[in-house]
Amino acid sequence: MRSKPRSDIPMALTLGGAALAAAWLGHRSHQRAGHTRQETQVPTPATNGSDVNKHVTAARSFNHSSALLAWSVLADSTVEHYRGLFKNKAMYTPLVSATLSLMAGLHGGRDKRPATHRIRHGIYKFAVAAGVVGTGFHLYNVTNREGDFSWNNLFYAAPLGAPTALLLSGGLGAIGERLRNQPAHDPRLLGMPAGRALALAVSAGLLGTTAEVGLLHFRGAFQHRAMYAPIIIAPLAAALMTRTALGRPREQPLTRLWLRLTALLGFVGMGFHARGIARCQGGWRNWSQNVLSGPPLPAPPSFTALAWAGLAALKLRKTER
Repeated sequence: MRSKPRSDIPMALTLGGAALAAAWLGHRSHQRAGHTRQETQVPTPATNGSDVNKHVTAARSFNHSSALLAWSVLADSTVEHYRGLFKNKAMYTPLVSATLSLMAGLHGGRDKRPATHRIRHGIYKFAVAAGVVGTGFHLYNVTNREGDFSWNNLFYAAPLGAPTALLLSGGLGAIGERLRNQPAHDPRLLGMPAGRALALAVSAGLLGTTAEVGLLHFRGAFQHRAMYAPIIIAPLAAALMTRTALGRPREQPLTRLWLRLTALLGFVGMGFHARGIARCQGGWRNWSQNVLSGPPLPAPPSFTALAWAGLAALKLRKTER
């Protein structure tokens, strides 16, 4: 006999609290904007204004991408860990970390200052650490079951790729913060031009996300032809970003178009997942059960977040020498 599901109040309070906290932080950032203008500015060499701000614009785009990924992680981990009844107290960690990353991303997206924000940077580092530790917990959950790395365990145990979304959120945000500290001319990251480093980071993120989606869609036996779309579109976007990173800087219209298609894929995928929930018994009228057992609604926007970051990297890359 199936046990009675727990109340939906904790999940609603968690999501509602995250939204309120993010809105409050954004309001505070707007209030401080006037004070920021009065601060003493560091003199910079006379140059074109767009050249001065190009790396800060890219950093803000990475903050926005980090925020969208954090929202996806927050919503998805809340649902999945609620389904697991939060049996381990560590299951609350991604909720806390993703909420903080969401707030930091929204705040950073409005911040035009060419300097790393220590609190935001610390939040992003915490998200990366939480993603790494979460991967360890999920790996233990898989290997602790009979059969170890069997298909059954990879399908139905804790998803190995899920914590990497939180790691990606923290990683994108941390990269954005480090980029702010670079000089306006010829900014560099990891010993290479910043645009190249950012493009390679986005490419790696797209490949990792594709691997997780491919496994879960394989579990679903690719019942709908649209389920092939993310494992075709995203790897091609990753390949184009790699070519952009390793090739000489120039306009990349095909890559830009493909990244926009990848961004659209996230929203379309969310619609397909909503349709999948509607096809479950009871449909959306039985949402409290079907959201838990149906396809993960907040997962597809991860592609949108990475595509946004890719577009920012592309814009920065074409200006490099």
